[in-house]
Amino acid sequence: MDRTAFKPDTRYTVTWRDPEGKLRPANFYVFRVYDKFMIARDTSGEGLLRKIAYEDVLKIAQEQAVDPDHRYVIPAAVLDEKNWRDRTVMERYSSSPSLGK
Repeated sequence: MDRTAFKPDTRYTVTWRDPEGKLRPANFYVFRVYDKFMIARDTSGEGLLRKIAYEDVLKIAQEQAVDPDHRYVIPAAVLDEKNWRDRTVMERYSSSPSLGK
């Protein structure tokens, strides 16, 4: 996969290679798309923010754009590319303001 296959504020069901090298199904909410990686929340597991390289995603099974009222909100500084240079995972809570959380 490459950068053009992904869009911000979109949910994806994918097959990806996890950090241990195993192929796994996963659900992601993509926050930001950069040249070499994307920042996404793993919505099918622990809910962690992850830095995911495009080559780790082997197949997109489903793609769903998220309405503006249901988008997750995280401060822009947390999603900046410079904050992810030496990091692969971050625990950060977020929710949709319209859902009252």
